[in-house]
Amino acid sequence: MRHVPFFRWVVALGLVIFGVSFAVYATAPEDPETKQIDLTVLSEKSDGSCTVSWADPYAKERRKGHYQCDPDRDPLLKGRSYDPDTGHGWDSGWMVSEGSDKGDLFVLGQGDAEHDKAIDLSDNLVGLSLVVLIVGVVGGNIRSLYRLSGASPSSVRTARRLEQLASRLAQDHAQAVDAVRAAWEPLRQSLVDEALGQVSVEELWHAADGGFDAAELRRCRIWTARDVLDAGTPVLSRLPGVEPGAAERLTAAAQVLADGAVRVGAGRELLERSDPRVADLLNALNVLVRVGPEGRAAAESAAELADLLGPLLEKAGPAAGRRQMLRAGAKERAAAKYAVGRLRRLLVTVEQRGSVDQFTQTSIDLLRGPDADPAGIAARVDFETQPEKYAHLLTELAVPEPQPLHVW
Repeated sequence: MRHVPFFRWVVALGLVIFGVSFAVYATAPEDPETKQIDLTVLSEKSDGSCTVSWADPYAKERRKGHYQCDPDRDPLLKGRSYDPDTGHGWDSGWMVSEGSDKGDLFVLGQGDAEHDKAIDLSDNLVGLSLVVLIVGVVGGNIRSLYRLSGASPSSVRTARRLEQLASRLAQDHAQAVDAVRAAWEPLRQSLVDEALGQVSVEELWHAADGGFDAAELRRCRIWTARDVLDAGTPVLSRLPGVEPGAAERLTAAAQVLADGAVRVGAGRELLERSDPRVADLLNALNVLVRVGPEGRAAAESAAELADLLGPLLEKAGPAAGRRQMLRAGAKERAAAKYAVGRLRRLLVTVEQRGSVDQFTQTSIDLLRGPDADPAGIAARVDFETQPEKYAHLLTELAVPEPQPLHVW
């Protein structure tokens, strides 16, 4: 019977332990796909234990169940402070959006302990297998140990979650800004139409430095500055009586008048009008006014952070697990180690600033939106208490800066 060398058994034992670590890693529980929803809090305890109801879009019914609410959220969102009639409160939560549990509530992080425990066990088993393998075949495993240095699954995992949170906040804020601009557009157009419809093409002569025959333009149904903008430079340049370069000057002069009309009209007086379009605009503005400068700063910070984390996470991909580091080439490993170091410094900075809580709260404030008050009553009341904020925000987001009229 052939004698099997002792260290070969040691190597075999090391491989078995490594195989077990792989099995633990592969079977580690993962969070399901979720989406954020509104919750009606039917009852709530001091520790945040709640009975809630929510709309299940998959079962097409309203469901009721237990959930862990945020006990530190604003008291105005709780019980009778939020809804005096029913005594119900409000919170936001997460719902499973795929699989057999689709439609069920899900508390973010509820599976992190089990997942991290499995990953830590896998990491410990890998470390043990490495020790055993080093004893068996020192030379080969010294190289393996070097290849594994720099792996940091927990850091990469945390950075990915932070990048998702920051990206979502930046996107939510951008959507809120777009909503203001979309609601403002019909009002802006009405201001432009009203102002430019009263300015004849003859009155544009000096502003455009001449170069066109107003009578010829009138025969071509170009009577006002509004008609000039509607026609545009390409059409105007082909009309009789328009000299080369005059179409550009004429269009620019009309655009200056349009921008001026917008700047003059976009203010408190416009927002005080009783108009469904104004109600839509106040609703959209109310979201950003409620978030305030701090929320805007948080959204800008989130966008910058997401831009930093994205490239670093791509480079740090091999460091997300020991298997990936073993498979990576020398250049990829070096880049991953450098990226992990940068990620760790960023995570420390974010933790020191308390950015995660700020991002989360701002995102919740943005997601509340104006949907619960389509008539804009709450926004109108809030506008009347602080009209300057609404007018200033509208001017900042939607009104163009004055531009000099260039004469060619």
